[in-house]
Amino acid sequence: MAVGRSAALKIDWTKINNSLNLKGSTATALAAFKKRNDDAKRRVQILSSQPQEIDFAKYRSELKNQSVIDEIEGSVKGFKPATYDVSRQIRAIEAFEAQAVKNAEETKSVVDNELRDLEKTLGNIESARPFEDLTVDDVAAAKPEIDERTAQLVSKGRWSVPGYKEKFGNLSVL
Repeated sequence: MAVGRSAALKIDWTKINNSLNLKGSTATALAAFKKRNDDAKRRVQILSSQPQEIDFAKYRSELKNQSVIDEIEGSVKGFKPATYDVSRQIRAIEAFEAQAVKNAEETKSVVDNELRDLEKTLGNIESARPFEDLTVDDVAAAKPEIDERTAQLVSKGRWSVPGYKEKFGNLSVL
C-alpha cells in the first residue's frame, strides 16, 4: 500500500494533459478520474484527522448505566474491520485502462493519417507551379469537370457563370 500511495503522490496531472495533448473522451475520462482521486484523498485526510480513541472512563464517570458502557466498550474492542473483495473495482479500473489505451491508439492512427495527408498536400503545394505560370489547359487538365461545365453552359447559350456577378460584382464598367 505504501508503494501505491507514494506513486499516487508523484502524479503530475497537468503534465500528463500537456505532454500527451489529450483531447476528447480521453481527456474527459482522465479529468473524471483525477476528480475521483482528489475526492478520495480529501476523504482520507478528513477521516485520518478525526480522533480515533474513545475515552470510556469519561463516559463511566458521567453515565449511571455502566452495563451499557461495558457492552459498547466490548463491541468496540472486539470490532474487526470487514474485508472486501476489490477484484470488481480492479477489473473496472483495468477495463477503463484498456478503453483509454484503445482510444489513444485510435487517436494516434487518426492523427498519423492526417499527418500523411497533410505531408502529401504540402508536397503538392511545394511542387506546384506558380499561379502566374498556369494556362487554361493546365487548369482544364487538373479539373476536367470545369471544361465539361463550360461546354454545357456554352451549348445552352449561357455566356456568364451563375452567381459570378453576385459574388464578384459587375466589372464591365472598368
